[in-house]
Amino acid sequence: MEKVDVIIPVYKPDRRFLTMIEKLQAQTVPVNRIILMNTEQKYLDRLLYGTTLERENHNITVKHLSKREFDHGRTRNQGVKLSDADVFVMMTQDAMPADEYLVERLLESLRGEKVAAAYARQLPDRDSSEAERYTRRFNYPEQSRVKTKEDLSELGVKTFFCSNVCAAYRRDIFDQLGGFVNRAIFNEDMLYAAKAVEAGFCIAYAAQAKVYHSHNYTYRQQFRRNFDLGVSQADHPEVFAAYPSESEGIRLVKSTVAHLKKKGMWDKIPGVIIQSGFKYMGYLMGKRYRRLPVRLVMACSSNREYWRM
Repeated sequence: MEKVDVIIPVYKPDRRFLTMIEKLQAQTVPVNRIILMNTEQKYLDRLLYGTTLERENHNITVKHLSKREFDHGRTRNQGVKLSDADVFVMMTQDAMPADEYLVERLLESLRGEKVAAAYARQLPDRDSSEAERYTRRFNYPEQSRVKTKEDLSELGVKTFFCSNVCAAYRRDIFDQLGGFVNRAIFNEDMLYAAKAVEAGFCIAYAAQAKVYHSHNYTYRQQFRRNFDLGVSQADHPEVFAAYPSESEGIRLVKSTVAHLKKKGMWDKIPGVIIQSGFKYMGYLMGKRYRRLPVRLVMACSSNREYWRM
């Protein structure tokens, strides 16, 4: 059985995070170590004070860093360097394992010498809006799939889709490919997947490996998130220029509106259209960020520390 570590960037965790840790420690395939790349020590110390995790520490390794030091790519690479496992699982602090089989199912999907990474299915939380629930089903269907270079003509940029909300990586291939890009505002997972696919490896979508993860973003939050998405695409034309993502976004909007019509939820449609407008404006501005003044760029981005570096 492969040794498996879980690596989680952490910032201002809440008590739900403690439940997540408990679920990771109760997997059918035991987790060797949980490596927390924690931004700003005081927040994690405050959460763990007086808990069994603080007293016993179990299999948890914590690396503290400042907010200015955090980077989506470099921080994860640093976490990998702390691991000696055959397989590591990248997760975000708000991804809740749906059951005790999460790690086992991810490992099953990594079988085969050419599979570089396997990402989990994301299920909506109870408080998710109907549009968000549909988006999760759209992006994370019930059917598993292995994606290769041959799928580019059919799937386009979705061939490279892989989410570090919850994804398992083979360490030998990761090291061979040089890991994540060291400076990334966003999309470090897709950039790695693109590199793997272009090198002849596969990306597996493991529909039976499930986590609860969804967001009810405000218009402003959605704008900023998509601004950073646009920036990442502008910075990596070697991946995104050949396979633009605009058509996939339009397909999602049309499909969501059709779904809401079918359910008779006509009152929800204007919100989806307005939100889509904010997403698209953010995305377009992000792709053109080099033409914008620095102060405006920082106001639009959800990751100001990225620009200060």
